[in-house]
Amino acid sequence: MANFWQIVNKIITESDIVVEVIDARMIDETRNIELENKINSADKKILYAINKCDLVDKEYLENIKKKLKPSVFVSAKKFYGITMLREKIMELSKGKECIVGIVGYPNTGKSSLINSLSGRSKAPTGHEAGKTKGMQHIKAGNKIMLIDTPGVLPYKENDEMQLALIGSKNPQQMEYPDLVALKIIEILKGKCEAFYGAQSGKDNEETLENVGKKLNKLRKGGEIDIRNTSVKIIQDWQRGKFN
Repeated sequence: MANFWQIVNKIITESDIVVEVIDARMIDETRNIELENKINSADKKILYAINKCDLVDKEYLENIKKKLKPSVFVSAKKFYGITMLREKIMELSKGKECIVGIVGYPNTGKSSLINSLSGRSKAPTGHEAGKTKGMQHIKAGNKIMLIDTPGVLPYKENDEMQLALIGSKNPQQMEYPDLVALKIIEILKGKCEAFYGAQSGKDNEETLENVGKKLNKLRKGGEIDIRNTSVKIIQDWQRGKFN
């Protein structure tokens, strides 16, 4: 963990602008206030890149835009908002050459965003948390140099539920994936079971069982495999499949 912060402090020092990548579905959970305080204390410019905006509704985004300034809505996966992000960076740099640090939680889409900005596959991407292992400098045009970083976690972060929801922990490694899956079912309000073609139950527990049946996640004897069903739901949530 200390190594993360050593790297981040170096990025902040080197950068003219720091872009914090946030998951549009989990704004508060994927903002890192400690990180933002460090950026402000260093008197560096911060820009919020609210990624995965295609997974939430427009009215919700408009409310967020009023709170987080300056911010740009993007979908690195669908290449939406990349031009606007580039323009905002140049606006903040007043058209001058600049170094831009890209920071945020694991699996918020930092590396995909960098690849979209640079137009090449320099930063490793994937749904498994923790793909980026160290600092990388990547050119994104004549005037922008990007710095990619490992995911930034706050000190003493051990909340499995939060880490799972923001995609910072692999579901196979979770002790209680069923609790996370139940939370996702609650958040999605019917979209989860509809995605799998399963029936809603009288409560979230029954809905989880119905999804397990539909996915044929069964143990010997026909018992529903709740753990594997839950892992599947969490994986699909982290991959942005519920939209």
